[in-house]
Amino acid sequence: MRALVVGLGVSGMAAAIALSGAGWTPVIVERAPARRTGGYFVGLFPAGKKAADRLGVLDRMHLRTPVDHRTWAVDAGGERRRSIGFLDQPGQPEGTMRGDVEAALWAGLSPDTDIRFGTGPLSLRQTADAAYADLGDGEERFDLVVGADGLRSTVRRLAFGPDDRYLRPARSMICTFSLDAPVPGYSASDQLALVEPGRALWVFPYRDRPPTALFAYRARDVDAEQRRDPAEALAARYAGMGEPVPWVLDRLAHAPERLFDSVWQVRMPHWHRGRVVLLGDAAWCLTLYSGMGASTGMMGAAALGDALTSGLPLPRALRAWERTMRPTIRAHQLIAHVKGEGFVPSNPFNHGVRRFVVGQAAKLLIRKPRPAIGLS
Repeated sequence: MRALVVGLGVSGMAAAIALSGAGWTPVIVERAPARRTGGYFVGLFPAGKKAADRLGVLDRMHLRTPVDHRTWAVDAGGERRRSIGFLDQPGQPEGTMRGDVEAALWAGLSPDTDIRFGTGPLSLRQTADAAYADLGDGEERFDLVVGADGLRSTVRRLAFGPDDRYLRPARSMICTFSLDAPVPGYSASDQLALVEPGRALWVFPYRDRPPTALFAYRARDVDAEQRRDPAEALAARYAGMGEPVPWVLDRLAHAPERLFDSVWQVRMPHWHRGRVVLLGDAAWCLTLYSGMGASTGMMGAAALGDALTSGLPLPRALRAWERTMRPTIRAHQLIAHVKGEGFVPSNPFNHGVRRFVVGQAAKLLIRKPRPAIGLS
């Protein structure tokens, strides 16, 4: 049984590993000319670690959470107070880089996996017993097609219809990139949160490398924002915020890699049609704010492997897989809206609610130093 896997990201490589384990022969196609490395901050939650372990790649994964990290809430004038942030969430997610997760999955692929760069499906056609994909040299036959090609999925468009049927805007923009040094005045293990109504800057620390910056802001016309130069757009949106914003913005010009994009969520009534199945962001993009993208991509791949070894006919196996995954994904899609307000409140009222909730949680979670015991 041959499976075409479209996309060499987290979900695509995880799917190829799961398919190999289920006795299938995966063929991976990637439109980029080579495997991408680097990337931005990724949180790996316990369910994601469990999925990575099931795929046999957890031991290869470079986890970078600082041993003793602290979170600072910083106001527009640069004043700071102790707070809580992403790494303080229930479950204590591990901080790592997207490239670290992908490197572990890459090492976990079978050595004889057929990987083709610089190509992707131009068309998809299905019959009762096969799926046919034109990869540029005429149609090729497969028993299953896995679309793991991200938010703006080609497979989804070819097999399910245009993007506007499924993409739901969060009316937000993000720009994330790696810094070349810790923020001045803070340690390498400090997490920073500068949050105002409609705009925010987060700095995520690592154990063994400089931190990652994430600018997030609300925008009514995200298409117009994406046409702007990132540095100019951020300078305009963050005018008036004090340090460390100007220092971080200056680092953007020297960043070797950056992601400047709009934020969307994918909602679909079904993730499979015939012999085509979608996985990860292509099927259920939760938004960057959820922090669960890498975790659910690997969870979905591991569950797909289980379904394909169940002994059920393919249509029933895919239905069973979807029934398994949908409650979890639906819950995280709903929670993502709340988390989005936590990352960048959309209005002053929500900002006030966020400050109160975070303040109360910080009182409970931040350990206070023990009082000194005097000697009599």
